[in-house]
Amino acid sequence: MVEDMRSHGDFHADQVGHAFATVPREGFAPGAPLEQVYNRDDVVITKRDENGLALSSVSAPRIQALMLEQADIRPGMRVLEIGSGGYNAALIVELVGPDGEVTTVDIDQFVVDRAKEYLTETGYPQVRVLQVDAEGGVPEHAPFDRIIVTVGAWDVPPAWTDQLAEDGLLVVPLRLRGLTRSFAFAREENRLVAANYQLCGFVPMQGAGANAEQLVLLHGEDVGLRVDDDQPVDAEGLRAALTTPRVEHSSGVEVGGFEPFDDLDLWLATALDDFGLLVAKPAAIEAGLVERSARMGAKTALAGGSFAYRASQATSEDRTAFEFVVYGHGPDADRIAGEYVELIREWDRAHRRGPGARVEIFPAATPDAEIPEGRLIEKKHTRVLISWPHPTSS
Repeated sequence: MVEDMRSHGDFHADQVGHAFATVPREGFAPGAPLEQVYNRDDVVITKRDENGLALSSVSAPRIQALMLEQADIRPGMRVLEIGSGGYNAALIVELVGPDGEVTTVDIDQFVVDRAKEYLTETGYPQVRVLQVDAEGGVPEHAPFDRIIVTVGAWDVPPAWTDQLAEDGLLVVPLRLRGLTRSFAFAREENRLVAANYQLCGFVPMQGAGANAEQLVLLHGEDVGLRVDDDQPVDAEGLRAALTTPRVEHSSGVEVGGFEPFDDLDLWLATALDDFGLLVAKPAAIEAGLVERSARMGAKTALAGGSFAYRASQATSEDRTAFEFVVYGHGPDADRIAGEYVELIREWDRAHRRGPGARVEIFPAATPDAEIPEGRLIEKKHTRVLISWPHPTSS
């Protein structure tokens, strides 16, 4: 696994690769096939709810490596991990060394007991494992040089910022308008600013920090729209729109090879006033109700009882190059599909190879006058600002 990860460029820091080579991953996923445990892309689910949804897991090695690289953990540091399982905590022990300190917490006593057992069995009994709701952090062991959150968060509670050392880093998979990115936040005056961010996915936070998305069903249970819980949606209008003839707009923007374009998704979530993810089961796709992009959540613009979403069409015989196209449904489909295409073109011109988004977190009480221009996302504890510097900006 480690050599495979090296060949994919997962390690930029030698010490992170050394940690992965040292900690026995199978000791934290007993019973799982070794080929799954040691696959860089595989998640090992360790607990599910009554509906089969994952509540706890051992994350994919490449995602764990990505976040540890973001955290830049050094010997002697005090680290808090929120969301336990044991394996990641053991990796952190290898990074902080004998003079460091690792605390890992989880809201689920089953997960805590299992993590304690596995850490002891694999030689890491020094990890402090606590059963707490992490919304309040762990004040009795603060401050922390690094706080690493390994569950999907919707907000950043004040306790995390308060318990972070002045020059510390908070690494958190934060959901913004339905899209989750792992951000590495550092303090900058009265706010947190993301030094970098990466695409990721995690099981959602439980407890006081939980915030579920709403799923608006548009065609039985086969087609739905995922939006933030407090976002108003014209459900009846969108259901009617789905079965109307669609319009198609070509963007003229192509991608190919292994070029990532997840920043286009974040750009659209920033630029569109009403945004959601169109999701569909295979039966709806095969029936032609929606395109294949809806399998993983097609990025969708909403306007009352109309919507438009992005898909792609192959432009080469070997299907290695694709053009973005936009499909619209509803009485205002042509307009919003056209506006959507213009946003794709703007991303292509101004941001495709640029520095990416600037993401800043302000306390909820921050006045508007103290917040720069950009897309402002209101949350319970914070106000999150996303802006897009141009490549030539200083």
